[in-house]
Amino acid sequence: MADRILRFLRGEGPDSQGRFLRDVLAFDDGRLEARHDFIQWLFPLPEPSRAVPGSPVLSPEEASAIRADPRALKGLRAALGRMSRFYAETDHWLTRFDHNHLRITRIIAATRELLGREAAAAFHDAITARNAAAGHAVNDDSLRHWARALG
Repeated sequence: MADRILRFLRGEGPDSQGRFLRDVLAFDDGRLEARHDFIQWLFPLPEPSRAVPGSPVLSPEEASAIRADPRALKGLRAALGRMSRFYAETDHWLTRFDHNHLRITRIIAATRELLGREAAAAFHDAITARNAAAGHAVNDDSLRHWARALG
């Protein structure tokens, strides 16, 4: 189905595991940390995931459809809010190397592409401020990837 990401973000269709957007948004912090097969649905990119083969890949047509769909944008904003709370309320990612650093890059890039640079910059600013408050724990390469994803 060509519009499976759109349908997921609208709350109308399941991801590859049979979960709907509402199910993923209801994950507690422990489940968000432990699962690696949801972030590609919440924040789709036009290139395949190296971490989770078979994850959806955002086509230019589907990106346009998402940007034009108020319900999909509402779902994407809800996902951004949930992940923003996750990073604000947890500390384990505030270390030199962590898989969440890749997730953050994805979130910034997808947010920029689908919600706009302003929303992506707000998330980037919150993440980098959190890192600064933790004594600049995150490695410089990750910080550069986040800045590049912001554009």
